[in-house]
Amino acid sequence: MVGKVDLNSDMGEGFGPWRMGDDAALLDVITSANIACGFHAGDPDVMAQTMRLAAQNGVGIGAHPGFADLKGFGRRRLNIGGEELRNLIAYQLGAAKGMALSVGAKVRHFKLHGALSNMCSEDADLAQLCYEAALSVDPDITLMVLCETAQQKAVTELGANWAGEIFADRAYEDDATLVDRSKPGAVLHDAEAAAERILAMLREDAIIAESGKRIAAKIDTICLHGDTAEAVEMARVLRARLSTAGVVLTAF
Repeated sequence: MVGKVDLNSDMGEGFGPWRMGDDAALLDVITSANIACGFHAGDPDVMAQTMRLAAQNGVGIGAHPGFADLKGFGRRRLNIGGEELRNLIAYQLGAAKGMALSVGAKVRHFKLHGALSNMCSEDADLAQLCYEAALSVDPDITLMVLCETAQQKAVTELGANWAGEIFADRAYEDDATLVDRSKPGAVLHDAEAAAERILAMLREDAIIAESGKRIAAKIDTICLHGDTAEAVEMARVLRARLSTAGVVLTAF
């Protein structure tokens, strides 16, 4: 049974006057925030506001880069060259680090977003390219990776600092990748059921796939997507259930 764990959420995913999710409420509950860097969502003002609020709440700040696809929210797979992808990663992490410094904070971790993350969970070479780009900007940054996927294989081979992530609100395939959002049941909406499933995963130190298969995993952090309608309720229920079970929530 995991004795302590980080609780993270993707946020800062508004743009201009448009807001997605209740970041302020989530920052009262979570311990780490993955903040959009302006390509799939976010802009300099949203980044600064979200980072400032995260720092005020003592929440760890992470860069959350994705494909340059505002309309598709970074969830459409793009086929781009290696040099372009390296630059895309370095640019977004550099922007996040600069914006954090401007509000008196620091970026401490890095997590890929959406389709880019899913592609890297299947392709270790692609994951390694992305992580090498991030490490070229900050060699000491902690890379947040999807447990037991090609992402974990890549960071292990690189010898980088990493934290293993599982999802509270997503279903799993038997190979530890996430069930595609186009399939029924891919996104979980019941807070109590999600909390019970996470507790089972922590007790067993394993990912529990939709089929029931157990995949042994080193679990450092749990993610809740901030853009779902149930995000705040799920975060509160999950934190309460974990605390009751004796699990300490703390930034990894």
